[in-house]
Amino acid sequence: MPKNKGKGGKNRKRGKNEADDEKRELVFKEDGQEYAQVLRMLGNGRCEATCIDGTKRLCHIRGKMHKKVWIAAGDIILVGLRDYQDDKADVILKYMPDEARLLKAYGELPENTRLNEGIAGGIDDEDDGGADDYLEFEDEDIDKI
Repeated sequence: MPKNKGKGGKNRKRGKNEADDEKRELVFKEDGQEYAQVLRMLGNGRCEATCIDGTKRLCHIRGKMHKKVWIAAGDIILVGLRDYQDDKADVILKYMPDEARLLKAYGELPENTRLNEGIAGGIDDEDDGGADDYLEFEDEDIDKI
Protein backbone atom coordinates (compact mmCIF):
# COMPACT_ATOMS: atom_id res chain seq x y z
CA MET A 1 0.00 0.00 0.00
CA PRO A 2 1.26 3.51 -0.77
CA LYS A 3 2.19 5.77 2.08
CA ASN A 4 0.25 8.97 2.65
CA LYS A 5 2.68 11.83 2.14
CA GLY A 6 0.17 14.63 2.77
CA LYS A 7 -0.36 16.77 5.82
CA GLY A 8 -3.69 15.26 6.85
CA GLY A 9 -7.16 14.50 5.63
CA LYS A 10 -10.49 16.26 5.51
CA ASN A 11 -10.64 16.73 9.28
CA ARG A 12 -7.61 19.02 9.06
CA LYS A 13 -9.30 21.10 6.36
CA ARG A 14 -12.51 21.33 8.38
CA GLY A 15 -11.03 23.34 11.28
CA LYS A 16 -9.88 26.40 9.33
CA ASN A 17 -13.00 28.55 9.60
CA GLU A 18 -12.41 30.05 13.05
CA ALA A 19 -11.89 33.69 12.04
CA ASP A 20 -15.55 34.34 11.15
CA ASP A 21 -16.43 35.83 14.53
CA GLU A 22 -14.15 38.84 14.41
CA LYS A 23 -15.26 42.07 12.73
CA ARG A 24 -13.83 42.88 9.33
CA GLU A 25 -13.75 46.17 7.50
CA LEU A 26 -16.76 46.87 5.30
CA VAL A 27 -15.83 46.58 1.62
CA PHE A 28 -17.61 48.90 -0.82
CA LYS A 29 -17.90 48.34 -4.57
CA GLU A 30 -15.33 49.75 -6.97
CA ASP A 31 -15.24 50.16 -10.75
CA GLY A 32 -16.19 46.95 -12.50
CA GLN A 33 -17.98 45.59 -9.42
CA GLU A 34 -21.64 45.44 -8.44
CA TYR A 35 -23.77 44.38 -5.47
CA ALA A 36 -26.09 41.43 -6.09
CA GLN A 37 -28.59 39.23 -4.27
CA VAL A 38 -28.46 35.47 -4.83
CA LEU A 39 -31.64 34.09 -6.39
CA ARG A 40 -30.71 30.40 -6.36
CA MET A 41 -27.74 28.11 -6.18
CA LEU A 42 -27.05 26.10 -9.32
CA GLY A 43 -24.29 23.76 -8.14
CA ASN A 44 -20.78 23.33 -9.54
CA GLY A 45 -19.67 26.56 -7.85
CA ARG A 46 -22.25 28.68 -9.64
CA CYS A 47 -25.27 30.72 -8.64
CA GLU A 48 -27.87 32.92 -10.26
CA ALA A 49 -27.99 36.46 -8.87
CA THR A 50 -29.86 39.66 -9.59
CA CYS A 51 -27.55 42.65 -9.56
CA ILE A 52 -28.62 45.99 -8.15
CA ASP A 53 -28.57 47.46 -11.67
CA GLY A 54 -31.45 45.08 -12.52
CA THR A 55 -29.53 42.50 -14.58
CA LYS A 56 -29.81 38.79 -13.82
CA ARG A 57 -26.35 37.19 -14.06
CA LEU A 58 -24.81 33.74 -13.78
CA CYS A 59 -22.13 34.07 -11.10
CA HIS A 60 -19.11 31.84 -10.59
CA ILE A 61 -17.82 31.40 -7.02
CA ARG A 62 -14.07 31.88 -7.09
CA GLY A 63 -11.74 29.18 -5.80
CA LYS A 64 -10.72 31.01 -2.62
CA MET A 65 -14.36 31.00 -1.46
CA HIS A 66 -15.39 27.62 -2.88
CA LYS A 67 -16.25 25.15 -0.04
CA LYS A 68 -15.06 27.70 2.55
CA VAL A 69 -17.72 30.44 2.41
CA TRP A 70 -21.25 29.06 2.14
CA ILE A 71 -23.59 31.10 -0.02
CA ALA A 72 -27.36 30.60 0.11
CA ALA A 73 -30.36 32.12 -1.66
CA GLY A 74 -31.06 35.66 -0.46
CA ASP A 75 -27.46 36.49 0.48
CA ILE A 76 -25.96 39.82 -0.54
CA ILE A 77 -22.72 39.38 -2.50
CA LEU A 78 -20.19 41.54 -4.29
CA VAL A 79 -19.58 40.44 -7.87
CA GLY A 80 -16.91 41.41 -10.35
CA LEU A 81 -18.35 42.18 -13.77
CA ARG A 82 -16.72 40.80 -16.91
CA ASP A 83 -15.78 43.12 -19.77
CA TYR A 84 -16.41 40.51 -22.43
CA GLN A 85 -19.53 38.78 -20.99
CA ASP A 86 -22.29 40.95 -19.58
CA ASP A 87 -24.49 38.04 -18.48
CA LYS A 88 -21.78 36.43 -16.30
CA ALA A 89 -19.93 37.62 -13.20
CA ASP A 90 -17.56 36.36 -10.51
CA VAL A 91 -18.40 36.31 -6.78
CA ILE A 92 -15.74 38.30 -4.94
CA LEU A 93 -17.21 38.58 -1.43
CA LYS A 94 -20.21 37.47 0.61
CA TYR A 95 -21.55 40.03 3.06
CA MET A 96 -22.57 38.92 6.53
CA PRO A 97 -26.14 39.94 7.56
CA ASP A 98 -24.95 42.83 9.73
CA GLU A 99 -22.72 44.11 6.91
CA ALA A 100 -25.66 43.94 4.49
CA ARG A 101 -27.77 46.02 6.91
CA LEU A 102 -24.95 48.59 7.08
CA LEU A 103 -24.77 48.75 3.28
CA LYS A 104 -28.51 49.42 3.17
CA ALA A 105 -28.16 52.10 5.85
CA TYR A 106 -25.37 53.82 3.89
CA GLY A 107 -27.57 53.91 0.80
CA GLU A 108 -25.45 51.47 -1.23
CA LEU A 109 -28.37 49.03 -1.56
CA PRO A 110 -31.84 50.17 -2.68
CA GLU A 111 -34.61 50.39 -0.10
CA ASN A 112 -36.70 47.64 -1.74
CA THR A 113 -34.00 45.00 -1.19
CA ARG A 114 -35.07 42.35 1.32
CA LEU A 115 -32.18 41.25 3.51
CA ASN A 116 -33.58 38.79 6.03
CA GLU A 117 -35.48 36.60 3.57
CA GLY A 118 -34.37 33.13 2.52
CA ILE A 119 -35.61 33.77 -1.02
CA ALA A 120 -34.57 36.89 -2.85
CA GLY A 121 -37.72 38.70 -3.90
CA GLY A 122 -37.13 42.36 -3.21
CA ILE A 123 -35.55 43.15 -6.56
CA ASP A 124 -37.96 41.34 -8.90
CA ASP A 125 -41.19 42.93 -7.57
CA GLU A 126 -43.24 39.86 -8.44
CA ASP A 127 -45.44 40.02 -5.33
CA ASP A 128 -49.07 39.26 -6.18
CA GLY A 129 -50.38 39.88 -2.69
CA GLY A 130 -51.71 36.35 -2.24
CA ALA A 131 -55.37 37.41 -2.63
CA ASP A 132 -56.01 34.79 -5.34
CA ASP A 133 -55.23 31.80 -3.14
CA TYR A 134 -58.78 30.88 -2.08
CA LEU A 135 -62.40 31.84 -2.68
CA GLU A 136 -65.09 32.49 -0.09
CA PHE A 137 -68.61 31.18 -0.59
CA GLU A 138 -71.81 32.29 1.08
CA ASP A 139 -74.35 29.78 2.45
CA GLU A 140 -76.69 30.46 -0.49
CA ASP A 141 -73.92 29.57 -2.97
CA ILE A 142 -73.33 26.24 -1.27
CA ASP A 143 -77.07 25.41 -1.32
CA LYS A 144 -77.16 26.00 -5.11
CA ILE A 145 -74.47 23.41 -5.67
